[in-house]
Amino acid sequence: MIAALQMYDWPEVGAATDLWWNGMAGHLGVDVPLSRPEDFTAPWHRDDLVFAQTCGYPFTHALKGQVALVGTPHYDADGCEGSNYCSIVFARERRPLESFRGQVAAVNTPDSMSGMLALKLVFAPLAEHGQFFGRAMETGGHLASLAAVQAGKADVCATDCVCVALARRYRPAALQGLVEIARSPVVPGLPWITRAGDVAALRGALRKAFADPRLAGVREALLLKGFSELPVSAYDRITNLEAAMERAGGLRLL
Repeated sequence: MIAALQMYDWPEVGAATDLWWNGMAGHLGVDVPLSRPEDFTAPWHRDDLVFAQTCGYPFTHALKGQVALVGTPHYDADGCEGSNYCSIVFARERRPLESFRGQVAAVNTPDSMSGMLALKLVFAPLAEHGQFFGRAMETGGHLASLAAVQAGKADVCATDCVCVALARRYRPAALQGLVEIARSPVVPGLPWITRAGDVAALRGALRKAFADPRLAGVREALLLKGFSELPVSAYDRITNLEAAMERAGGLRLL
């Protein structure tokens, strides 16, 4: 059995992530240590997956119909509205979006809702025949995308608003010299999923973990406020936004 929570598991909150899972596992009645494999996507595809967090884009694409939705967390972050969140688009100076035509976009991964599709949704209305940027570079992560824009290797990137809130609290230097130029449409946040676990039991353990006073400091460190038990269909917003964008001409990045 495996559990993994690597989407927001920065070193600064690693201990809190461990305590959060240990508390939840205790309420669930399981003894499964938290794993941190080098390939953070690998647990999503394992049949013995008890609990993990994935991105909304894999959930609606590569993982569609293969995993069960447990819940969608609420974060104490600017850009979050209950179970919904957005991406914040950063550049080195505040200027019209049109002025970034022909420049370089930094993208964390090709299957990211918050770093790839969000950027497309913001700039696609300006694209001509699917083209807008001169080129796009893949960075491997949101912090790396921010660093690429800071260093002048790229001119613009879209970053998950929860990552932005974590950076403001734990790594303010990661945002120095950057300004917000746009926000993406809101979509349901990064879902908690399972393959081998019992959804009802996992939701019960989450409710107990959020009510557990011993975990109050842990929740605050992780920016966690609560969670929603959304229907899977709530995530159709991602595919609907993508489909509408593509019908209008789309935008090619990577």
